[in-house]
Amino acid sequence: MYTICILYDKGDIWGLFDRVLGGMQYFSVCGVIGVGMEKMDYLKQGDRVALAAPARAVSREEMAPAIAMLEGWGLQVVVPEGLYEMEGQLAGSDGHRTTLLQRLLDDADIRAIFCCRGGYGTVRIVDRLDYSRLAEHPKWIVGYSDITVLHSHIHRLLGLPTLHAVMPINMHGEETPATRTLHDFLFGIDGDFVDYEWAPTALNRAGTAHAEVVGGNLSILYSLLGSPSQVDTRGKILLIEDLDEYLYHIDRMMLGLKRAGMLEGLAGLMVGGLTDMHDNTVPFGRTAEQIVLDAVAEYRYPVCFGTPFGHLGDNNLAIPLGVKCSLEVSNSKKCRIFAP
Repeated sequence: MYTICILYDKGDIWGLFDRVLGGMQYFSVCGVIGVGMEKMDYLKQGDRVALAAPARAVSREEMAPAIAMLEGWGLQVVVPEGLYEMEGQLAGSDGHRTTLLQRLLDDADIRAIFCCRGGYGTVRIVDRLDYSRLAEHPKWIVGYSDITVLHSHIHRLLGLPTLHAVMPINMHGEETPATRTLHDFLFGIDGDFVDYEWAPTALNRAGTAHAEVVGGNLSILYSLLGSPSQVDTRGKILLIEDLDEYLYHIDRMMLGLKRAGMLEGLAGLMVGGLTDMHDNTVPFGRTAEQIVLDAVAEYRYPVCFGTPFGHLGDNNLAIPLGVKCSLEVSNSKKCRIFAP
């Protein structure tokens, strides 16, 4: 363990981290600790896990199947008092949602936090939270879509891995590929973190990469540009996915990431579900996949479309962010990502 105290200009703290800490695997800066993957443990039967609602509101009825499923896995499910509050679309006021999530982050006995659903609202509380206890007692933060805010912020601030996976709102009682991969990852079934294959597409740019996976929802990544939550993508495999967007919005967001330097220097690009895309009366002229490929045309890293992550219903497979994986991309045979 290295402890470093630095006097810094707040606006350049992340640059200082990059320049001073270099490749250190563990570091502590003014009480904030970054840890490697080995600090994250598998779950076991009897562990306490919790539900959190940092974004859109959920109901008791919507959560009942997920609670039953998690309890069926042998977990003790903590349902915080006030989880089902509602203020407009949100699960209570910003202060209320912050307080509930803070208690869960601070509780060392809770081994994983399942974010109930996405929608919108996490960005309203991300800067109100204190992550120091999470750094001392790491736990899995599980979710996708709007939860990309937490994935990105925690990865940038602490270097902790998080889990991009199905949320309780999507659990309906029966096992699906999404819930099975969530369970198997969290419990370390077969000793593998990830090993998935899927069909190639003609748009794929073939190649291999071995690097940390980062990213999540494209709209959220775009909204975090220029903030302390903007994830560093250099030398990493970037995952993007999105839902219910106009094609010109996809173009705008990809160009935004490109102008911010987030598409340059990647180890690879994985494109998950680009689901329910919309066009205008006057067609944009390109598909969402073509827009993505155009944005990275000048780079030479592998690009893989059709990856099984994102708004894909029962087929949104669990994948850890902030963990090194190997990616194999082809346009003629099955593609694969794995991390033993």
